[in-house]
Formats: sequence, C-alpha cells, structure tokens
Amino acid sequence: MAFELAWARFRKFWLRRLCPGYVQSMLAKRLGDCPGCTHDIIDARDLKYTRNVCGYSFRPEDDAYAYRNRLGFARHGFAEMLLFTLLFSAVAAPFAWAAVAVHWLFWIPVVALALLELEIVTFFRNPERVISTEADILVSPADGVVTNVEEVDEPDFGKALRISIFLSVFNVHVNRTPGDGEVTDVRYFPGEYLDARNSQSAVRNEQLWIDMIETGGKRRMRLKQISGAIARRIVCWLKPGDKLNRGERIGMIKLGSRTDLLIPVDAAAEIRVKVGDKVAGGSTVLLKLRPIV
Repeated sequence: MAFELAWARFRKFWLRRLCPGYVQSMLAKRLGDCPGCTHDIIDARDLKYTRNVCGYSFRPEDDAYAYRNRLGFARHGFAEMLLFTLLFSAVAAPFAWAAVAVHWLFWIPVVALALLELEIVTFFRNPERVISTEADILVSPADGVVTNVEEVDEPDFGKALRISIFLSVFNVHVNRTPGDGEVTDVRYFPGEYLDARNSQSAVRNEQLWIDMIETGGKRRMRLKQISGAIARRIVCWLKPGDKLNRGERIGMIKLGSRTDLLIPVDAAAEIRVKVGDKVAGGSTVLLKLRPIV
C-alpha cells in the first residue's frame, strides 16, 4: 500500500506538469462535493483508498481505466500482482543463471518461486458469475467453505442467523452482496489476526461491517469481512446510500479470511447450505427468505 500511494503521488505530480489539459478535463467531470476534502483526486484511480470517505465520484464512462475491470483479475490487487512479480523475477534471475552456468539443481528455487507467483495471480482472479434470478433468496457473499450455520446474539442487531464462510489462499477473494439492498452503515474495527477458522476470530479479529436494508422491505442484513492469520488488508468501496444488486462486487480481503452473513433469525424460510459445503460467491444460494407480510 505504501508503494502504491507513493506511486500515486508521483503520477499526479507528473500529470499536473505534463498533462494539465487532462487534469482540467477530469476536474470538470468530477461529481459530488467533499467539504474540507483532504483527498487529492484527479481521476477515478485516486478513489481507490478513499471512495467510502470521499464525496467525489466519476461516471463510469469517465473512467479511462475501466477496462481493467474486464481483465479477469481484481482491480484492487493489481499493485500486489505487479510488486510480487517484480520481486520474484529479481530473486529468480540469479538462480536461473546459475542453473544454466553451474548446475541444474538451481532450477529448484526457480520453480518454487514460479509456483508462488502462480498462487498470487490465482488469488487475485475475478471471474464472472451467473447470478440466480430466483425470488426471495440470498446468495453467497464469498467463495470458500461454510464453517458455521448458527443462531447468535449480534450487537445492535438482535437475534441473528449467521452463516460463516472460510476463504483459503486458494479461493477467489472478491466479495459480493448477498441480495438487493441499500447500504445503511459501514464500520471498521481494528483487531487481531487469529486464524479465520478460530471461533474467536469473529470477535477479536480486524473486521469491517456492512449493514444493509433489503430492497422493497425493512429487513436488515449484515455482512462482515473478517481478517485472518495471513490477511492484512480489508478492501471495501461501499458507503451509506449505495444501492446494490444481488451478486454485485463490493470489495475483497487479501490473502485468506472469513466472511459472515447475518440476517434476523426468523427471516429464513429454508437454509440450503450446511457446514462443510463449498460455495461460490454470487452463484451459490445460501437460503430462501420468508415473504414480508
């Protein structure tokens, strides 16, 4: 993140020096208001770390880099992919030279580094999903394995049904909204980095809560992005007032984590998953909701 923010400052410095016309045109296209704003926003790229706390925005057609969303990888992971690729290449190069000039055994660390690079690329993949159009359902907010289906007493929520999903480093880590709704609150809580399968991780780990109201009703739902033993970065670009469609991408957790979905305990008519089931974000149906009377 520090490298990426440093690059952003360098990029904006040269844009103002070499491309003032572009800077002025983007200023004219910038929407919204941000009283007392401390964010230096030239184009949509600059909202990566500030969208949910900044009042500025751009129309999708004014994002010259929107094509990055269609490359099959999470746009918020491009920096990590680039940095790891450069690091692994720099380390592998002398071993590759030694394998050719000295002994073939030096190919072993080259292969090991290549496998690590493959895992990084695999981790940040962002596949398209077929989203179910069945009425009154909630879909999985994440890829992974169901670890909990239980009733809990949730702070400022009440009695809730909680479905927890563990995401290993081999899973897609892009999170999606379980159903149609409007974001009412987004809250971040610092904490520890216990293994996401630990029962205490839901309470003690760093996490971000997304509260929503279901479209067309008053039913609440809460989505939690919870860090894990390896994860150190929760990404969420939502802010209160955002209206979301079922299966829409809302963020990601980088390098292993847990995602919890909570709904009122009496809202589920049928639970369609159990502990141990593998689920796919956006496409696996977790439960059928009771109609709102």
